[in-house]
Amino acid sequence: MLHCLMGGTIWAAMMEFRPSLKRKTAGWGLMGLGVLGLVLPFLQGFLFLALGLFVLRHQYLWAHRGTGWIASRWPDTVARAEAMEQRLMVRTREATQRLRFRLRRVLGRS
Repeated sequence: MLHCLMGGTIWAAMMEFRPSLKRKTAGWGLMGLGVLGLVLPFLQGFLFLALGLFVLRHQYLWAHRGTGWIASRWPDTVARAEAMEQRLMVRTREATQRLRFRLRRVLGRS
């Protein structure tokens, strides 16, 4: 919101910043693979760049704008990717809870 008041675009007012070191690391890793994929024939460069952009969309304004461009170009793609991200987050959270429970049981009995 502050960015919008200081002369930024409407994008900054609509964007919700959620800083996360894990997401930044994953996003920049995907972006790096995307750049490599543009030169190497066996990597899908544009796919990795799009995934990196999607992961970084809540970290940086330019990534949020890029995701907006992708959403205007392919409307269903971003919605499906966000739904898939939510499912993966739930599955990861559940798997982490199961692993912690099992570790507590194993460590508690020994």
